[in-house]
Amino acid sequence: MTIATTDSVLYLDNVSVSFDGFKALNSLSFVVRHGEMRAIIGPNGAGKTTMMDVITGKTRPDTGTVMFDGSHDLTELDEADIAILGIGRKFQKPTVFESHSVADNIRLALAGERTTLSALFGERNNISTERIDVILERVRLLNLREKLAGDLSHGQKQWLEIGMLLAQDPKLLLVDEPVAGMTDAETEDTATLLRDIARTHSVVVVEHDMTFIRALGVKVTCLHEGSVLAEGSIDTVSANQRVVEVYLGR
Repeated sequence: MTIATTDSVLYLDNVSVSFDGFKALNSLSFVVRHGEMRAIIGPNGAGKTTMMDVITGKTRPDTGTVMFDGSHDLTELDEADIAILGIGRKFQKPTVFESHSVADNIRLALAGERTTLSALFGERNNISTERIDVILERVRLLNLREKLAGDLSHGQKQWLEIGMLLAQDPKLLLVDEPVAGMTDAETEDTATLLRDIARTHSVVVVEHDMTFIRALGVKVTCLHEGSVLAEGSIDTVSANQRVVEVYLGR
């Protein structure tokens, strides 16, 4: 690729990953710029999860370049180091501390030392209510701050986990199928939430819900067989005959 890595928050070039002879990623290349939100679509098996595994250090590519924030080679770092650099990932199934309150979930996620002593006696025990509430208001959970996380709806748990990511103040958020299982109203609110987050963070969203993707109003990358099949606006990608054949027409 000819785009300079310094212009991007995320730069993948010629990335390939094989599992027992199956190419999960096949010379995958794309760029996400600073402050951009990108939507990733594609059929099952297209390589979307493997792509995020590579970005977060869970999977090592066989070949290719994966750069973060212009200068960090992610292929040389482990998962913990990549998280510290500023890449946060939200999986499809929300993972929250169900026996703790909504506010305490944010408290536990806030950036800082995470030792037992810190939790009992250190800075984390003195985090201001205002700091927590700013995040809760942003993810539409301020009025539920004292509710147990386990009692939230599925959609609210998704928002709480997004809030927990924001608490770590990552430069890049990777969000996997955030509206799966949501009501129409929750889906609409989630699109609004992610557009708001994208004003201050770079975001990559993997999703199958095309109505939701359209509501995001961002550049779309369609993957197929581990490579980029099409890229552009939702209208451009949706009109691509190969995208219709391998994905939208199913």
